Amino acid sequence: MRIGEIAALVGLTTRAIRHYHHVGLLPEPARRPNGYRAYSVRDAVLLARVRRLTELGLGLDEVRDALADDAGRELNEILKELDADLARQEAGIRECRRRLGVLLAEPPGVCGPVSPGLAALLAQAPRTDSPSAVKDRAYLTLVDTAGPGAQEIFALLGTLVADPAVAELYERLDALAEAPADDPRIAPLAADLMAAVPDEVFAVIPEDGVVVAGFKEALLAEYAPAQAEVVGRLMDAFMGRGRR
Repeated sequence: MRIGEIAALVGLTTRAIRHYHHVGLLPEPARRPNGYRAYSVRDAVLLARVRRLTELGLGLDEVRDALADDAGRELNEILKELDADLARQEAGIRECRRRLGVLLAEPPGVCGPVSPGLAALLAQAPRTDSPSAVKDRAYLTLVDTAGPGAQEIFALLGTLVADPAVAELYERLDALAEAPADDPRIAPLAADLMAAVPDEVFAVIPEDGVVVAGFKEALLAEYAPAQAEVVGRLMDAFMGRGRR
Protein backbone atom coordinates (compact mmCIF):
# COMPACT_ATOMS: atom_id res chain seq x y z
CA MET A 1 0.00 0.00 0.00
CA ARG A 2 1.07 3.56 -0.67
CA ILE A 3 0.95 6.17 2.08
CA GLY A 4 -2.32 7.61 0.82
CA GLU A 5 -3.93 4.19 0.79
CA ILE A 6 -2.86 3.22 4.31
CA ALA A 7 -3.86 6.65 5.60
CA ALA A 8 -7.37 6.18 4.24
CA LEU A 9 -7.53 2.66 5.66
CA VAL A 10 -6.66 3.61 9.25
CA GLY A 11 -8.30 7.05 9.29
CA LEU A 12 -5.16 9.15 9.57
CA THR A 13 -3.68 11.86 7.39
CA THR A 14 -0.55 11.34 5.33
CA ARG A 15 0.93 14.29 7.22
CA ALA A 16 0.40 12.51 10.55
CA ILE A 17 2.01 9.33 9.26
CA ARG A 18 5.04 11.27 7.99
CA HIS A 19 5.29 12.94 11.40
CA TYR A 20 5.27 9.52 13.11
CA HIS A 21 8.16 8.54 10.87
CA HIS A 22 9.99 11.78 11.70
CA VAL A 23 9.74 11.32 15.48
CA GLY A 24 10.67 7.66 15.28
CA LEU A 25 7.30 6.35 16.39
CA LEU A 26 6.80 4.34 13.22
CA PRO A 27 9.68 2.81 11.23
CA GLU A 28 9.77 3.82 7.60
CA PRO A 29 8.91 0.89 5.31
CA ALA A 30 11.05 -0.15 2.40
CA ARG A 31 10.65 1.84 -0.78
CA ARG A 32 9.82 0.43 -4.16
CA PRO A 33 12.08 1.05 -7.15
CA ASN A 34 9.90 4.02 -8.08
CA GLY A 35 10.62 5.66 -4.69
CA TYR A 36 7.21 5.14 -3.12
CA ARG A 37 6.95 3.67 0.37
CA ALA A 38 5.38 0.20 0.46
CA TYR A 39 3.26 -0.25 3.60
CA SER A 40 2.21 -3.68 4.84
CA VAL A 41 -0.85 -4.89 6.72
CA ARG A 42 1.34 -5.00 9.84
CA ASP A 43 2.05 -1.29 9.39
CA ALA A 44 -1.68 -0.67 9.15
CA VAL A 45 -2.33 -2.58 12.40
CA LEU A 46 0.39 -0.58 14.12
CA LEU A 47 -1.01 2.73 12.87
CA ALA A 48 -4.52 1.74 13.94
CA ARG A 49 -3.19 1.11 17.44
CA VAL A 50 -1.40 4.48 17.45
CA ARG A 51 -4.63 6.18 16.49
CA ARG A 52 -6.60 4.45 19.27
CA LEU A 53 -4.01 5.37 21.90
CA THR A 54 -3.76 9.03 20.86
CA GLU A 55 -7.55 9.30 20.86
CA LEU A 56 -7.47 8.11 24.48
CA GLY A 57 -5.25 11.08 25.29
CA LEU A 58 -1.81 9.49 25.38
CA GLY A 59 1.10 11.61 24.25
CA LEU A 60 3.44 10.30 21.60
CA ASP A 61 6.11 9.38 24.17
CA GLU A 62 3.52 7.30 26.03
CA VAL A 63 2.38 5.72 22.78
CA ARG A 64 6.00 4.85 22.04
CA ASP A 65 6.26 3.15 25.45
CA ALA A 66 3.07 1.26 24.80
CA LEU A 67 4.35 0.03 21.44
CA ALA A 68 7.77 -0.96 22.72
CA ASP A 69 8.54 -4.56 23.55
CA ASP A 70 10.39 -5.53 26.71
CA ALA A 71 11.89 -2.07 27.26
CA GLY A 72 8.50 -0.33 27.25
CA ARG A 73 5.97 0.06 30.00
CA GLU A 74 2.91 -2.13 30.09
CA LEU A 75 -0.07 -0.66 28.28
CA ASN A 76 -2.30 -1.39 31.29
CA GLU A 77 0.01 0.72 33.50
CA ILE A 78 -0.10 3.62 31.06
CA LEU A 79 -3.88 3.46 30.80
CA LYS A 80 -4.22 3.48 34.60
CA GLU A 81 -2.05 6.59 34.76
CA LEU A 82 -4.16 8.18 32.04
CA ASP A 83 -7.34 7.38 33.96
CA ALA A 84 -5.92 8.94 37.12
CA ASP A 85 -4.86 12.03 35.17
CA LEU A 86 -8.32 12.40 33.64
CA ALA A 87 -9.85 12.07 37.11
CA ARG A 88 -7.63 14.93 38.31
CA GLN A 89 -8.68 17.02 35.32
CA GLU A 90 -12.35 16.32 36.06
CA ALA A 91 -11.87 17.41 39.68
CA GLY A 92 -10.12 20.56 38.50
CA ILE A 93 -12.92 21.36 36.08
CA ARG A 94 -15.53 20.87 38.82
CA GLU A 95 -13.62 23.24 41.10
CA CYS A 96 -13.31 25.84 38.32
CA ARG A 97 -17.04 25.62 37.68
CA ARG A 98 -17.74 26.02 41.39
CA ARG A 99 -15.62 29.18 41.50
CA LEU A 100 -17.26 30.44 38.33
CA GLY A 101 -20.68 29.93 39.93
CA VAL A 102 -19.59 32.04 42.90
CA LEU A 103 -18.41 34.82 40.59
CA LEU A 104 -21.61 34.74 38.56
CA ALA A 105 -23.62 35.12 41.77
CA GLU A 106 -21.68 38.18 42.89
CA PRO A 107 -23.01 41.74 42.44
CA PRO A 108 -22.12 43.63 39.23
CA GLY A 109 -18.64 45.13 39.21
CA VAL A 110 -17.01 42.57 41.49
CA CYS A 111 -13.90 41.10 39.88
CA GLY A 112 -12.70 37.71 41.04
CA PRO A 113 -12.94 35.81 44.34
CA VAL A 114 -13.19 38.00 47.44
CA SER A 115 -12.56 37.58 51.15
CA PRO A 116 -15.38 36.41 53.44
CA GLY A 117 -15.56 39.92 54.93
CA LEU A 118 -16.08 41.62 51.57
CA ALA A 119 -18.44 38.87 50.42
CA ALA A 120 -20.61 39.47 53.50
CA LEU A 121 -20.57 43.22 52.89
CA LEU A 122 -21.58 42.88 49.25
CA ALA A 123 -24.34 40.45 50.17
CA GLN A 124 -25.97 43.21 52.23
CA ALA A 125 -25.82 45.76 49.42
CA PRO A 126 -28.98 46.16 47.33
CA ARG A 127 -28.79 45.41 43.63
CA THR A 128 -28.28 48.56 41.61
CA ASP A 129 -27.44 49.66 38.08
CA SER A 130 -25.72 52.84 39.32
CA PRO A 131 -22.38 53.16 37.48
CA SER A 132 -20.85 54.78 40.57
CA ALA A 133 -22.01 51.95 42.83
CA VAL A 134 -20.66 49.34 40.42
CA LYS A 135 -17.29 51.12 40.39
CA ASP A 136 -17.24 51.32 44.17
CA ARG A 137 -17.79 47.60 44.54
CA ALA A 138 -15.07 46.80 42.04
CA TYR A 139 -12.61 49.08 43.85
CA LEU A 140 -13.40 47.41 47.15
CA THR A 141 -11.76 44.27 45.79
CA LEU A 142 -8.48 46.22 45.75
CA VAL A 143 -8.94 47.36 49.34
CA ASP A 144 -9.67 43.71 50.08
CA THR A 145 -5.96 42.95 49.70
CA ALA A 146 -5.00 45.30 52.55
CA GLY A 147 -5.30 42.64 55.28
CA PRO A 148 -7.08 42.50 58.66
CA GLY A 149 -7.67 46.27 58.76
CA ALA A 150 -9.74 46.08 55.60
CA GLN A 151 -11.80 43.23 57.04
CA GLU A 152 -12.69 45.36 60.08
CA ILE A 153 -13.74 48.19 57.82
CA PHE A 154 -15.93 45.86 55.75
CA ALA A 155 -17.67 44.63 58.91
CA LEU A 156 -18.39 48.19 60.04
CA LEU A 157 -19.68 49.27 56.63
CA GLY A 158 -22.47 46.69 56.67
CA THR A 159 -25.13 49.08 57.97
CA LEU A 160 -24.00 51.75 55.52
CA VAL A 161 -24.34 49.73 52.34
CA ALA A 162 -27.76 48.45 53.43
CA ASP A 163 -29.06 52.00 54.03
CA PRO A 164 -31.52 53.00 51.26
CA ALA A 165 -30.22 56.58 51.52
CA VAL A 166 -26.89 55.43 50.08
CA ALA A 167 -28.56 54.70 46.76
CA GLU A 168 -29.62 58.35 46.57
CA LEU A 169 -26.02 59.44 47.17
CA TYR A 170 -24.85 57.26 44.30
CA GLU A 171 -27.55 58.76 42.07
CA ARG A 172 -26.29 62.24 42.92
CA LEU A 173 -22.76 61.19 42.01
CA ASP A 174 -23.98 59.65 38.75
CA ALA A 175 -25.72 62.95 37.94
CA LEU A 176 -22.33 64.71 37.87
CA ALA A 177 -21.05 62.63 34.96
CA GLU A 178 -21.36 65.55 32.51
CA ALA A 179 -20.79 68.39 35.00
CA PRO A 180 -17.72 70.68 35.18
CA ALA A 181 -15.20 70.44 38.02
CA ASP A 182 -16.62 73.59 39.67
CA ASP A 183 -20.23 72.40 39.81
CA PRO A 184 -21.94 73.75 42.97
CA ARG A 185 -23.28 70.27 43.80
CA ILE A 186 -19.78 68.93 44.48
CA ALA A 187 -19.18 70.26 48.00
CA PRO A 188 -22.61 69.30 49.45
CA LEU A 189 -22.37 65.79 48.01
CA ALA A 190 -18.85 65.25 49.37
CA ALA A 191 -20.03 66.41 52.81
CA ASP A 192 -23.08 64.14 52.73
CA LEU A 193 -20.99 61.15 51.68
CA MET A 194 -18.56 61.81 54.52
CA ALA A 195 -21.39 62.16 57.03
CA ALA A 196 -22.80 58.79 55.96
CA VAL A 197 -19.67 56.91 57.05
CA PRO A 198 -20.06 55.40 60.56
CA ASP A 199 -17.73 56.95 63.14
CA GLU A 200 -16.41 53.51 64.12
CA VAL A 201 -14.81 53.12 60.70
CA PHE A 202 -12.30 55.89 61.29
CA ALA A 203 -10.91 54.21 64.40
CA VAL A 204 -9.69 51.20 62.41
CA ILE A 205 -8.03 53.06 59.53
CA PRO A 206 -4.25 52.32 59.64
CA GLU A 207 -1.86 55.27 59.88
CA ASP A 208 -0.66 54.63 56.36
CA GLY A 209 -4.18 54.08 55.01
CA VAL A 210 -5.52 51.00 53.31
CA VAL A 211 -4.32 51.71 49.75
CA VAL A 212 -0.90 51.95 48.16
CA ALA A 213 0.70 55.20 47.03
CA GLY A 214 -0.55 56.34 43.65
CA PHE A 215 -3.91 54.67 44.07
CA LYS A 216 -5.75 57.97 44.57
CA GLU A 217 -4.50 59.44 41.29
CA ALA A 218 -5.28 56.25 39.39
CA LEU A 219 -8.72 56.05 40.96
CA LEU A 220 -9.67 59.67 40.20
CA ALA A 221 -8.64 59.17 36.57
CA GLU A 222 -11.55 56.73 36.25
CA TYR A 223 -14.13 59.44 36.97
CA ALA A 224 -15.49 62.45 35.11
CA PRO A 225 -14.09 65.81 36.37
CA ALA A 226 -16.92 66.72 38.76
CA GLN A 227 -17.17 63.17 40.07
CA ALA A 228 -13.39 63.04 40.57
CA GLU A 229 -13.60 66.23 42.60
CA VAL A 230 -16.21 64.67 44.89
CA VAL A 231 -14.28 61.41 45.30
CA GLY A 232 -10.99 63.25 45.85
CA ARG A 233 -12.48 65.42 48.58
CA LEU A 234 -14.04 62.39 50.20
CA MET A 235 -10.74 60.47 50.19
CA ASP A 236 -8.83 63.44 51.67
CA ALA A 237 -11.41 63.96 54.39
CA PHE A 238 -11.65 60.25 55.09
CA MET A 239 -7.91 59.74 55.53
CA GLY A 240 -7.47 63.02 57.43
CA ARG A 241 -10.14 62.09 59.94
CA GLY A 242 -8.80 58.59 60.27
CA ARG A 243 -5.35 59.84 61.36
CA ARG A 244 -6.66 61.90 64.30
